[in-house]
Amino acid sequence: MASPSAIRPRFPVPLLVSGVLLVVASVIVGVYLAHAPANTGTAQPSASAEAKAYLPNLRLSDVTMNATENFMKQQVVEIQGNIANMGPRSIQSITVVCYFAGVNGGYVHQESVPIVQSKGSPLKPSEIRKFRLPFDSLPDTWNQALPRIVIGQITFAR
Repeated sequence: MASPSAIRPRFPVPLLVSGVLLVVASVIVGVYLAHAPANTGTAQPSASAEAKAYLPNLRLSDVTMNATENFMKQQVVEIQGNIANMGPRSIQSITVVCYFAGVNGGYVHQESVPIVQSKGSPLKPSEIRKFRLPFDSLPDTWNQALPRIVIGQITFAR
């Protein structure tokens, strides 16, 4: 009869080490992805120093949110409000970033959207303009509350 050590199959040490490293790497990637903020594919715009200095002159007001169903039976969340230019310069475009929070308080979705578009007429000094932002692809983990809205980019008219 053979001894127990002779029956036990031997695994090559490099193969065993590679398998352990693969499992550890998979766990690390999984933990990172579980805690990484949601990426919507839209890069967050960055404001110039001149635009950041102008921010106190812009006012968002009467911001409301409602949900409707579109013709494809999808829920569309609309955010509406006003943007006021209380400064001395005309603005060609303004982009905001909307941060949607989840039930745990962390952000589950962010989206950059224009509220004053460059192809339209500039937002003149002392002018107030309405805006409407439709969202049709919000994640189920969104807490259904009004998102945090931040002015992300300003382009001044020439």
